[in-house]
Amino acid sequence: MNSLHIARFTVAYWCVFAMALIPIACAMLAKRGGFRAADNRDPRGWAERQTDWRARALAAQSNTFECLPFFIGAVIVAHQLGAAQTLLDLLALAFVMLRMFYVLMYVSDMPTIRSAVWLGAFAVNVAIFFLGYR
Repeated sequence: MNSLHIARFTVAYWCVFAMALIPIACAMLAKRGGFRAADNRDPRGWAERQTDWRARALAAQSNTFECLPFFIGAVIVAHQLGAAQTLLDLLALAFVMLRMFYVLMYVSDMPTIRSAVWLGAFAVNVAIFFLGYR
């Protein structure tokens, strides 16, 4: 008899999806009210001309893209090693929340707090990576 396998998405996997959306949100924030259809001919040129909070939103977008591979890998490694699911889910949620706060601090021009939040999110990501280690 054939059994149908239904994939089960954990909270941590949903957090991976949420993290993939944050760079898009950063770009939308940067472009809100300041990006015209004509700018789409040269979006990188438009980005280079941005200053103040728009430039910081674009920088937050870049940094979020940079942290994605390690987060995705850490979640996959933790699942593969059979990490405690509840703790993994809580850490993944903490990571997403810290990264959202990081973007807020970046756009608000609060570099000291932003750097502390970045370090906290990185530490959480390291914890996720080693969660299943025995």
